[in-house]
Amino acid sequence: MKKILLSLAALAVASPAMAQSIVVTGTEDSASTPLSVAFEELQAGENKAAVTKLTDGRVDARDPSRLINLGTAYARLGRTADAATAYRSAIDSPIRYDLELANGDFMDSRWAARTALARLDQGRPLLALAH
Repeated sequence: MKKILLSLAALAVASPAMAQSIVVTGTEDSASTPLSVAFEELQAGENKAAVTKLTDGRVDARDPSRLINLGTAYARLGRTADAATAYRSAIDSPIRYDLELANGDFMDSRWAARTALARLDQGRPLLALAH
């Protein structure tokens, strides 16, 4: 079973539409190599590098964790339409699994993408979870 850790972190930016950030990191089964979803790049604020990494074809284009992080990178770059498209693609993805939140709770990947999209659309600030 794929296990992903989802870290929700506040993003201080000028545009309210970009005041939302959902960043996913994690591993597949313990015997697998880490799932590369540009977590390190997003944590470092290297959003262009995150987009490059997430669009290079190494991670399944339909993978919800990839799409959520891609949406986050786009939002941080001011590309809110692209961010919304990425979040909607995560919602519509045929791949679905539970994400483990930083607080130990689990959230369905589609629900996480819906939450990201709603916050993006409403420009609501995000409550940070400890990681």
